[in-house]
Amino acid sequence: MSVWPAWEVREGERATRWLHVRLAFGDGASIDALATVGEGGVCVEDVQARPGLALEDLAVLADWIEGPLARACGAAAGADPGDGAGTGVHRDGSALPRGPQEWRLVARTYRAARERGADPVLAVMDETGHSRRGALRLIGRTRDAGLLPPRHARR
Repeated sequence: MSVWPAWEVREGERATRWLHVRLAFGDGASIDALATVGEGGVCVEDVQARPGLALEDLAVLADWIEGPLARACGAAAGADPGDGAGTGVHRDGSALPRGPQEWRLVARTYRAARERGADPVLAVMDETGHSRRGALRLIGRTRDAGLLPPRHARR
């Protein structure tokens, strides 16, 4: 997932920022969105998806982009979109726990996302800063550690 600034409008002390958001999936699917961030909160202005989104996916789009947008808004206004700031991918990782502690964090994040109907892989990506592939490997390790049920287990 990547987030980068489109433009910003200032009116006195108030500012409204427009941000491009791009989610790309391994199967070739993609979602492009334009979001505004201002005093009133975050609004999604435009969404284009290939293939089109089901209503259920559109309903959880906000969950998918919430964390990366928050990080992008906390980033420096002139941050280069290619520098990784606010993208949720390839964080330094020094503050993240490793091994069993990380697996417990992944298990909690994964379960919480499932309970609220969000994509658990995207939630793990957002929480850990790993790419989709890295998050899937981490989820696999968490399963191997017995903290998540096997993929083929029925709920």
